[in-house]
Amino acid sequence: MKVIQTDLPGCVVIEPRVFGDDRGFFFESFNRDKLAEHGLSPNFVQGNVSSSSRGVLRGLHYQWPRPQGKYVSVVEGEVWDVAVDIRRGSPHFGRWTAVLLSAENKRHFWIPEGFAHGFVVLSERAVFTYLCTETYDAAADAGIRWNDAKLAIDWPVTDVSLSDKDARAPFLDEVPEDRLPVYAP
Repeated sequence: MKVIQTDLPGCVVIEPRVFGDDRGFFFESFNRDKLAEHGLSPNFVQGNVSSSSRGVLRGLHYQWPRPQGKYVSVVEGEVWDVAVDIRRGSPHFGRWTAVLLSAENKRHFWIPEGFAHGFVVLSERAVFTYLCTETYDAAADAGIRWNDAKLAIDWPVTDVSLSDKDARAPFLDEVPEDRLPVYAP
């Protein structure tokens, strides 16, 4: 397993060691002890799977209070996955990073608590998996508008399909301070 730090501290890409031959392949999708060697020790309490078609954009989602860390990957297709630091007081507040996740590259992406998360599907269809450090809480469910000009996320598509909730999400400047996570160094 190879752990690669992104340009946004805390968000890392995990590249598993893949063993393959003419019969197929095998890899560890998660290994608590190996992640701990890199300073990561998430405690997952919920797993989710979503399926989406080309151009579907989900996000930018987060929970507050009861923030979720997410360990995400793609088992079919390809997505462009984004994490945004939305922790009040963070030196990286409003910064984002992105990674291409696909069934082919088998990468995983760790998004810590306090970050908003979203992705857009680049393939005809994608099946996306999430391991979360907190269970879903409808009262804590929140989002930021995907095309917030202040975030200036360089999405690789312009024609997206959104849920009503995501289309109406507030811009980051419109979110009340008490509805944003707090940076704790």
